[in-house]
Amino acid sequence: MIIPYGCGSVAQTGSLRTTPGSAFIAEGRTETSATRCTEFLLYLSHSAQVIMEDQWQESMDFAILIARKAGSVVCAALKEDVSIMVKSSPADLVTATDQKVEEMLISSIKEKYPSHSFIGEESVAAGAGSTLTDNPTWIIDPIDGTTNFVHRFPFVAVSIGFAVNKQVEFGVVYSCVEDKMYTGRKGKGAFCNGQKLQVSGQKDITKSMIITELGSNRNPEVIKMVLSNMERLLCIPIHGIRAVGTAAVNMCLVATGGADAYYEMGIHCWDMAAASVIITEAGGVVLDATGGAFDLMSCRVIAASSRDIAERIAKELQIIPLERDDGKNTN
Repeated sequence: MIIPYGCGSVAQTGSLRTTPGSAFIAEGRTETSATRCTEFLLYLSHSAQVIMEDQWQESMDFAILIARKAGSVVCAALKEDVSIMVKSSPADLVTATDQKVEEMLISSIKEKYPSHSFIGEESVAAGAGSTLTDNPTWIIDPIDGTTNFVHRFPFVAVSIGFAVNKQVEFGVVYSCVEDKMYTGRKGKGAFCNGQKLQVSGQKDITKSMIITELGSNRNPEVIKMVLSNMERLLCIPIHGIRAVGTAAVNMCLVATGGADAYYEMGIHCWDMAAASVIITEAGGVVLDATGGAFDLMSCRVIAASSRDIAERIAKELQIIPLERDDGKNTN
């Protein structure tokens, strides 16, 4: 560590000599040791910030490593018989591979970062809490696109988001069948297999292609609202609507510029966390389905190439009542 002159004991540099509390003139500047001590404290503060940022980079590198390892497990399981279980509805599925991969991810992270917190899809399904705190928190979906996985439809992703002070610092989405590693870190950009990502920038919704999903809720009234929302958008008109079957990959496709927007209601924080920072770092916007500020625990999202398109989508949507991930009042 470099200690600045004149902070505490007698200090000397070249022909310049100072004692504590004294002033000196050098190159037109007059400073006291108190000033220099203040500058040193600012230096230490900045250094601590840099160290913390480096710490998160190390965490991100680790997330990429374990996401790729998890993806290998998922791809291997695609060649075997799949054991299927049902969660909230006949269309809300979970497999032994979901549980195995999440356990592997969390145990690996706990070993390296024992003080960190976790929110995992299968852990929550088993009764664990999903409250987001200021503590460094890993938000994990071991297989985003479980129904795709069951049917061997080739869009399946491992999604790992990392939040500090309730803000997502980085996200890793590994579309393992495609072997596409999407990454984004706050203030550092978004990438796919090392290539920088940029949204399309489209502002005219009549020239847009939008991604959405039918979801897993089979309540007839909810399905009517989902289809009605699609009809409203199609009649603007827009170029088209697509569905891939995984929220994380849907959002990443917007980040690549391949689609201009994605919206959905009824998804969860583990579906959105990682990809939300990938979208924003690619130059896109992420809003609540109402058009307000994005709320990770709200179970709904609009991700778009521009605020113009995001707000126009919000204007057309009927909001589906949902239970929040954090157990607070219904949206």
